[in-house]
Amino acid sequence: MLRTLVVLSAATDLLNWALDGVGEGMCALTAPFGIEMLCLPFMQRAFIAGVAIGVVAPLIGSFLVHRQLSLIGETLAHTAFSGVAIGLFLSSALAIAVSPYLTALVVAVIAALLIQVISEYTDAYGDVSMAIVLAGGFALGTVIITATGGIAVSINQYLFGSLSTVTRESTGILVVLSVVVCAVIALTYRQLLFITFDETAARVASLNVRGYNRLLVVLTAVVVVAAMQLMGVILVAAMLVVPVAAAAQVARSFKQSVWYSILAAEFAVIVGITLSYVYDLATGGVIVLVAIAVYAGAVVVGKLGASRQHA
Repeated sequence: MLRTLVVLSAATDLLNWALDGVGEGMCALTAPFGIEMLCLPFMQRAFIAGVAIGVVAPLIGSFLVHRQLSLIGETLAHTAFSGVAIGLFLSSALAIAVSPYLTALVVAVIAALLIQVISEYTDAYGDVSMAIVLAGGFALGTVIITATGGIAVSINQYLFGSLSTVTRESTGILVVLSVVVCAVIALTYRQLLFITFDETAARVASLNVRGYNRLLVVLTAVVVVAAMQLMGVILVAAMLVVPVAAAAQVARSFKQSVWYSILAAEFAVIVGITLSYVYDLATGGVIVLVAIAVYAGAVVVGKLGASRQHA
């Protein structure tokens, strides 16, 4: 046990050192051009977190959108809201020191598995199970908040996201979770692709469809909670859907769509964070508006390309 704690402590120190090094590098590269914001520690953390979100959100979202499961991101985000409320309640009312993001992750994973269980063992369609869990999760969160009263003020940063609340520890956790999600997707890419486009054939081929479905929703829960600190509960699901929808307008294959969606998400995140800092605007809202603008541009490009082919 002691050896494990020593290893974890060393890994944490190494990760923090790496993040500090990345931040210093960002400052060194941009300061000569008069870009001072990347020399601010909280902006460095925000950009690192944003870049990580820009990779994993559309990566997971590509599978969800093509499986017509876009609503699940919204469901898990609103369910994670109740997890945040539970964490704040434990800290304020019971004096139990626990991160609201940890309780949000636990609740979101449970909700993701519950969605699958309802779909598998009842006659309810997937969107019905998601609607039930979404309503129940958000209702639980509102009940906890109104019952305690004192945590209503501190809940705003979780609802709308904030640049200044992205801590060093949460950035490190986000980076680690992003690496884990990317590694799992890389290892299971073929299976998830098979299930996404032909679930019936996957069952015939004796693929563990139920297991991979549950894996996908759990990964979605992880991504939603990881992105929540920057995007906020209300808007986090947009990063799972909008960049993927934009990529679908111009991509010619699924793999190309994944890469284009990541590029669209990174552009939205970088531009959105910059505008948010310069004009003191809500970070999540600006990022989503930029992503929608990218989508609109992709629609125009796609239509022009189609008209030229028919000409």
